Amino acid sequence: MNKTLIVATLALTLGTTAADAKTRLLVNCFWPSSHFACSEVLPAWIDEVERVTEGRVTGIIPPKSVAPPPDQVAAVQKGIADVSVMFNGFFGESVTGPLVAMQPFVGSNSAEAMSRALWRTNREFFADEIDTVHLLSQFVISPAELYSQTDTPINSIEDLAGLKMWVLPGPLAEIAKKLGSGVVSSPAVSSNEIISRGVVDGHLGLDPQAVQAFQLMPYTKSTTAFSTPIYSTSFSVFVNSDKWAELSPEDQEAIMSVSGEALATAFGARWDKAAAAAVAAYPEAGIEVVEADPAFEAALTEAAAFVTEGWLKAAADAGMDGQGVLDFYTSQLAQ
Repeated sequence: MNKTLIVATLALTLGTTAADAKTRLLVNCFWPSSHFACSEVLPAWIDEVERVTEGRVTGIIPPKSVAPPPDQVAAVQKGIADVSVMFNGFFGESVTGPLVAMQPFVGSNSAEAMSRALWRTNREFFADEIDTVHLLSQFVISPAELYSQTDTPINSIEDLAGLKMWVLPGPLAEIAKKLGSGVVSSPAVSSNEIISRGVVDGHLGLDPQAVQAFQLMPYTKSTTAFSTPIYSTSFSVFVNSDKWAELSPEDQEAIMSVSGEALATAFGARWDKAAAAAVAAYPEAGIEVVEADPAFEAALTEAAAFVTEGWLKAAADAGMDGQGVLDFYTSQLAQ
């Protein structure tokens, strides 16, 4: 074999090796493909990953979710997907830290600010809590609101106690039950089936963009605006640990530089934009915004205190300084 042919063969081999060295991540998104999380935020992150790794790591989002929302971490552990997003409540008792952002009357009206605060709190207090997958980011969506489907806004404990309400399962449902409301709970995605039939007097647990996305505006007549939101929901973004270990330390560092707080901020900011668009549509939909009576907010805050007390105990059982976590998170929000 002559020298020229040897050089050409070597170049071809090296080129093939370089091409084979590329890693393509299957990035799952459990929301509908048209949802901005799937069509905007995650694709933008994939573009950033490709940019900072100089094309060595790329990604693709399947046209539909490879698993139901509660099974995202299992799907990633099994290698069905490489990267995914999951509601932190689905981790069960093994994960306590990120629930700090889900305590009643603790958050703010800015999902972007809450998302940054949560990631900073994670780095300070519970960076290693999720250990079955590699954590890429955590974020918070725009806060849930209280809506009336009758001509009378809900603005007192007595109002709420006398109504039949659709309520998001979990802490909010427990609070509403404690106050004496008739509670109907279901996953958010099936809320329309109940609310649109007129079998409840109001709903609690959906943020404005969800009310719009689930086509609930025609059945909603008012919302009660609190100075501090009742409740917010947090999520985690993670990658399969074995897949992560296959990447070079340089690529891992590069990917984390566009994940973490950067990705949390991107998710939060996009949720804020969607919530603002939904609120802007309230007048045309005939939805009145009523400022909460301070006495109502104070009474509801007191009635919800047992949720945070329970979380503080769970944090202590997990060896975590729950009050320190809570104070740090709220201090980050204040900034």
